[in-house]
Amino acid sequence: MSTENTPPEEPDAPGRSESRPSSQPPSRPEPQREPQPEPPGAQEPPQQQSAPAVPAEPQETGRQRLAAGLWPPRLSRAQLIVALLLFVLGLGLAIQVRSNSDSSAPLRGARQEDLVRILDELDGRTQRLEDEKQRLDDQRKELQSSSNQAEEARRQTVEKERQLGILAGTVAAQGPGITLRITDTKGQVRSDQLLDTLQELRAAGAEAIQINGVRVVAGSYFSDEGGGVGIDGKKITQPYEFKVIGKPQDLEPALNIPGGVVQTMEKEQATVAVTRSAKIVVDALRAAKQPDYARSSSP
Repeated sequence: MSTENTPPEEPDAPGRSESRPSSQPPSRPEPQREPQPEPPGAQEPPQQQSAPAVPAEPQETGRQRLAAGLWPPRLSRAQLIVALLLFVLGLGLAIQVRSNSDSSAPLRGARQEDLVRILDELDGRTQRLEDEKQRLDDQRKELQSSSNQAEEARRQTVEKERQLGILAGTVAAQGPGITLRITDTKGQVRSDQLLDTLQELRAAGAEAIQINGVRVVAGSYFSDEGGGVGIDGKKITQPYEFKVIGKPQDLEPALNIPGGVVQTMEKEQATVAVTRSAKIVVDALRAAKQPDYARSSSP
């Protein structure tokens, strides 16, 4: 066969596909969706307009919040009563602590020798109480074990009467003790200071006391008189001389403790002299007073 009249094949143009018969049926073209018109409000979000800047509020501190919670107070009647009771209780405790600190103030500046002396005095008082307890126990045992209980009871009654006579000032007494002499040339010593001296001596174990010839007992009273001091209505003048029967080792230290009788009198420009003695005679007497209403309850 001759090929002269056959035209040359042209190369395929780019992008052009050669259509060839296919055994499959041609696919149907998908219908194109028409663009939906957007609603008027959904086209573009409107740009937010910037709001004017508001100054930030300052944050409250913890102290400010606490003050705001406490003031103005919102209290009920019961809370007010409780607060008042607590205030009264606190005030009472403060007064008690203050009084205790004031009473112990003289001991804070005391020397070691003074503190030892005070402890010895307290030990002496304790020992005297123990001796008295032991004496009463012995009397009870004697009464229980004595064959002649009536005679033993009579003997103890006489001894008790003698002791009560010394305390009441109706009989004279003698024994170891001290002599206290207070010279007050300035006239500054008052009756309350002499009374404090008497109480201090009694606390130290004094058993019989007379001041310038006046017997001092449990019912004695002191008063200020012109140019002197009155004891049970009798005026005495300085120098004031105390004759005291008791244990000298207890009586003298009791007067020399810090803030005691000696220091108090020296502040008033008075001179104090204490002398121990093995024998002190207390011979000033008081008349026995018959009670008007009190009677003995024993048969």
